[in-house]
Amino acid sequence: MMKATEQTIQQIDRALRKTAEKFPPTEEAVQMTDIHVRVTQETGELMTFDDDDRELTRCVVEQWIDNKDDDFYATVAATVRSCIARQKEALEQLSLLKPYSFVLEDDDCEAVEELFVVDDDIAIIDPVNIDTLDSDLDDFLENLLKS
Repeated sequence: MMKATEQTIQQIDRALRKTAEKFPPTEEAVQMTDIHVRVTQETGELMTFDDDDRELTRCVVEQWIDNKDDDFYATVAATVRSCIARQKEALEQLSLLKPYSFVLEDDDCEAVEELFVVDDDIAIIDPVNIDTLDSDLDDFLENLLKS
């Protein structure tokens, strides 16, 4: 698995900030959209779009250009997710109707993975782990009732 360079992390952070600037916090969320993070393996481009396919920002991540790794998108997802975690507070305040999410897409515009989900009371940085949440809560409750 390729480890993100400091330059890669800075580029992703900047792209996330530029995306957030398009939806400054307001009293009333006005727009209904998700944020689509599209990554092209061949060119190393990272672009963000709204639901209407309007481009919000783009950058080229040199480390990703012509990357042929089989786990390319898994690595990208982990890297972008860690950048989202660092900017979580700002990304939860976008003037978007909740719930909204950041979705990683491949260059065919196919969703690869949800990266971040924001709802009224919760923000989930790794939605994949939500699948086990029900059973974890059941186990917790069962153990609590036993004691």
